Amino acid sequence: MGTLGHYPTIGHLPAEAPVFPLAGALLLPRARLPLNIFEPRYLVMVDDALAGDRLIAMVQPRPEAATADDAPTLSAVGTVGRITAFQETGDGRYLITLTGVCRFQVAREVPVTTPYRCIAMDFSPYAGDLHAAREPVVNRQALFQALESYLAAQQLEVDWGELEAASGEALVNALSMMLPLGGREKQGLLQAGTVYERARLLLDLLAMGPAEGGQSLQ
Repeated sequence: MGTLGHYPTIGHLPAEAPVFPLAGALLLPRARLPLNIFEPRYLVMVDDALAGDRLIAMVQPRPEAATADDAPTLSAVGTVGRITAFQETGDGRYLITLTGVCRFQVAREVPVTTPYRCIAMDFSPYAGDLHAAREPVVNRQALFQALESYLAAQQLEVDWGELEAASGEALVNALSMMLPLGGREKQGLLQAGTVYERARLLLDLLAMGPAEGGQSLQ
């Protein structure tokens, strides 16, 4: 089984990292999450991450946290990601891609003088994330059938060729990240113990029906 090259063990990961609390954003190990950074505090966060280890902790605010809260209460589990692509736009925004490294439990919030928040992380419950597991047993036929019904009801589109060519882990993680599911559902998918368990939960969520409003997922 391979490991993520920069981090052979959780001992190679930092104990603390800047945190980006973003509702509805899910990052999973080995998956890529594109982000459009425009708030001044998070522009500073990206600058500092690029000057250091390039790591940013993605954590959803708790569903009950007010969306207007400047410092919402964080969910208990998140994923640390490494900046693997960076582009600066003409209007001062940053377009970055985070590649998921390892999930963690939020240990505590760290006092800072920076405009962004920082947390201490406990990676020990998710040390296995650093190792690419054997191809999980995923019922692709059932997943595709449930997805087809979900997409039709929601008037969504996906690149079927790309999904069909993906490995089991990449398929389950991509769908978990890109489908318009609620914050609680996203957090449940994040905290699923294995890719197989995540696939089972994803099937259940697809069967429950889509969110409102159609859009393209390509």
